[in-house]
Amino acid sequence: MNPRKFLNPWVLFGAAALLTAGVLDNDYYLTLINFIGIHALLVVGLNLLMGYGGQISLGHAAFFGLGSYTSGILTATYGVNPWLALLAGLVVCGVTAFLIGVPALKLRGYYLAMATLGFGIIVYIFFTEAHKLTGGPSGLAGIPSLSIGGFKLDTPKRLYLLIWPVLGVILALSANLVDSRTGRALRALHEGETAAQSLGVNTAKLKLLIFIWSALYASLAGSLYAHTLNFIAPSSFGFMFSIKLVTMVVLGGMASIWGSLLGAAVLTVLPEILTMFHDYEVIIFGAILMVVMIFLPRGLVRGLKDLWEFRRYKKEGGIIG
Repeated sequence: MNPRKFLNPWVLFGAAALLTAGVLDNDYYLTLINFIGIHALLVVGLNLLMGYGGQISLGHAAFFGLGSYTSGILTATYGVNPWLALLAGLVVCGVTAFLIGVPALKLRGYYLAMATLGFGIIVYIFFTEAHKLTGGPSGLAGIPSLSIGGFKLDTPKRLYLLIWPVLGVILALSANLVDSRTGRALRALHEGETAAQSLGVNTAKLKLLIFIWSALYASLAGSLYAHTLNFIAPSSFGFMFSIKLVTMVVLGGMASIWGSLLGAAVLTVLPEILTMFHDYEVIIFGAILMVVMIFLPRGLVRGLKDLWEFRRYKKEGGIIG
C-alpha cells in the first residue's frame, strides 16, 4: 500500500474533521474551529476572485454582511424560516454582485479595488444608519439558530456538524471549478486580460461570473455566522475585516484552495493566542505577518512545500554541504 495515499489533502481533511467531531468536546475550541470554517468559506471565494481571476476586491465584507443581515432581519423581525432566509441571502447577494459587477468590473487594478472599497463603505454605512431595519450600531439580536427537522443546531458541537461538511462541499466544488475549462480561463485572465481575449475567452462575462460566485460564498458564510452567534452588528463587516480577508488569501497562498483554509485558520487562531501579550498584540501580529511574507512570499502552503522539496533534495545528495 502506498503511504502517499494517506497524505492526500482530501483524506487528511476528512480524517481531521472526523477526529475533531469524535474527540473534541470543548465549547471554546469548537467555537473557534467553527469560525475558522466560516472564514474559510469567505477566503475560498475571495481567492477564486483574486488568486485565480486576478480581480482585486476590498469590499468583500459587504457581501458577508448582506448575507448576515438578510438572514437576521428575515428571521428575527419577520419570523421567516432560517433556511429560506439563507436562500434569500444568496439571492440578495447574487443580484447585488451582478448590479455592482457590471460597471465595476470594467475597471482594472487599483481602480477596481477603489470601486469595491467604496461599495463596502456604502454598505457599512447603511448597516449603521438604518436603525429600524438593522438595529444600527447596537446590532440585531434574537436571530434564531438553524434546525433540521426539529433538531436545533444551537451548540458548538452541533454547528460543527453543519459548518465543516458545508465547507468540505465548497472546497470540492472550488477544486473542480479550478480544474475545469473555466478554471483554465480564469488563470489565463489572471496572467493577462488581453492575452485571454486573444485566446477566445469572454473576459467580461468570466469576471462577472466569478465575482458573483465569490459573493455567493460570502453570503453563505454570512448566514451561517448570523445563526451561529444569534447576534450581528455593523462592526463585524467593516473595511478592516475586508483587509483581513485579503491578508488571509495572501498569507495562505494566492491561487491555492488549501492555502485559503490555512490562511483562514492562522489569522483566526493567531489573535486568540496573542491576547496574552495585551499591549504588544498588534506589534507581534504585524511582525509575524512581515516575517512570513518576506521568507514565504508565495504563501504558507507553497512556501512550506518548497521548503519540504528543498530539504528532500538536499537529503538525497542534490546539494553538497
